[in-house]
Amino acid sequence: MRTLLLYLVLPSLLFAAKPNFVIILADDLGYGDMQTNNPERGKIPTPNMNRLTAEGMRFTDGHSSSGCCSPSRYTLLTGRYHWRTTLQSGIVGVWGKPLIAKERVTIASLAKEQGYVTACIGKWHLGRDWPIMPEQKAHFGGFGGKAGGGGQVSVTITDAYRETWKVVFSQRIPGGPTERGFDESFGTDVPNWPPYCFIDGDRTVGIPSELLPASKLVKNQASLQGPALPDWQLEDILPALATRAEKFIQTQSTAKKPFLLYLPLTSPHTPLSVNAEWKGKSGLNSDYADLVMETDHVLGRVLEALKAGGVENDTFVLFSSDNGCASYIGVKDMEKQGHYPSGPLRDYKTSVYEGGHRVPFVVKWPGVVKAGSVCKHLVLQSDTLATMADIWGVKLPDNAGEDSFSLMPLLKGEDRPVRTHAVNTACSGTPSFRDGPWKYIAHAEPELYNLDEDLAESMNVAPLHPERVKAMQSAFEKLIRAGRSTPGVSQKNDIKVTRYPKAPAEPKAKKK
Repeated sequence: MRTLLLYLVLPSLLFAAKPNFVIILADDLGYGDMQTNNPERGKIPTPNMNRLTAEGMRFTDGHSSSGCCSPSRYTLLTGRYHWRTTLQSGIVGVWGKPLIAKERVTIASLAKEQGYVTACIGKWHLGRDWPIMPEQKAHFGGFGGKAGGGGQVSVTITDAYRETWKVVFSQRIPGGPTERGFDESFGTDVPNWPPYCFIDGDRTVGIPSELLPASKLVKNQASLQGPALPDWQLEDILPALATRAEKFIQTQSTAKKPFLLYLPLTSPHTPLSVNAEWKGKSGLNSDYADLVMETDHVLGRVLEALKAGGVENDTFVLFSSDNGCASYIGVKDMEKQGHYPSGPLRDYKTSVYEGGHRVPFVVKWPGVVKAGSVCKHLVLQSDTLATMADIWGVKLPDNAGEDSFSLMPLLKGEDRPVRTHAVNTACSGTPSFRDGPWKYIAHAEPELYNLDEDLAESMNVAPLHPERVKAMQSAFEKLIRAGRSTPGVSQKNDIKVTRYPKAPAEPKAKKK
């Protein structure tokens, strides 16, 4: 009888130890854009985000590593702070090189080792080995058109341009998701940058042969002119990602194989290309607000796909955002109407203040995570890797997940912090260092806030606590030098890490 019971129970235990993973990363979705984070001043309907929080655990102190895009994506995928790499500030540029080293462990490569089928569907923005030769570079930039429709196209697109584009886009494009642990990938490199086409695996879908029209650079649409497919429609991007995600879930559910889906959405970041059925739906006279609703709808499609595939109860879902809402999309007009994208937080995307990097952060895992629960402990997107390893009972190598702590104690309902410290940076590179509720910002004039007492970061108390500032500076320096913030063997940073506040530049000697 005992043998029979073990036979019946063991398969379910084994399967429970290998849940599917769906990691959904919205782009530029503010903390306060998710209604459950901002019930009094969140005016955009987000029924599917609300549903997810009702069915899972909502973290009120969840963070991306940076106030902007590429660095946060690096940190989520690798469990390592982005500022340990060459990306000390800013983002990966147009036609930029891969930021993730080929040998580095990612959530995808770790999942593959556990027998998972892995997919990246959406926006990559972590660089590729674009097969553009030095003599071809002139045909990939300098077009003149820019965001807002400003600037005149300064070149005529001749057959020479088209032939160069044909040569380049007929080749494989190495260095992308399928060489960083993903079995398959589909999406755009950056939706508001060239090339204006989808990339499936390591090849473009079609050959861009035209210059994106200047008319598509107005009203927070595309940001930069460059090679595009004829009649490329920005509005088609988000629905295509949703359809591909649904197909992947359906295929793997039918095959009964454990899967990991990383779904970095292109919205509600620019281009604010809202489809007709969502135009005006928010009632805020805002394309951004309408696009938040369309983004919420895509989340709903993914959740329904899991349900339809019969795997809803066997799937770990993480929903978050790469950084806060961008102020330039009409934030002040929305706030006048009562919607505050950052909720109670200070500032917006790019900032070192909380509105830049405290983001929506929800985990749903039926049978493990208590539905409708709220966690107030500090967590980072970097913690994804260690959490997955913990679920599988896998020990990470010393040179993997150096800044990743497992969330499992919190997900199981324990009321204790899994990390007491964290580093979050402005897009400019300026870091903040958390120590419990205390937050130190490395500005020329040091800033210190107690977030338990002053979540809005309205009063700098650094002058009142000079010893605490000094101790936090010392702790941060130790964390930098160790090459990791988790226990383990010290590691090397990729380059010398920039220290802040930066020393003033030496004055140039006057010519005599």
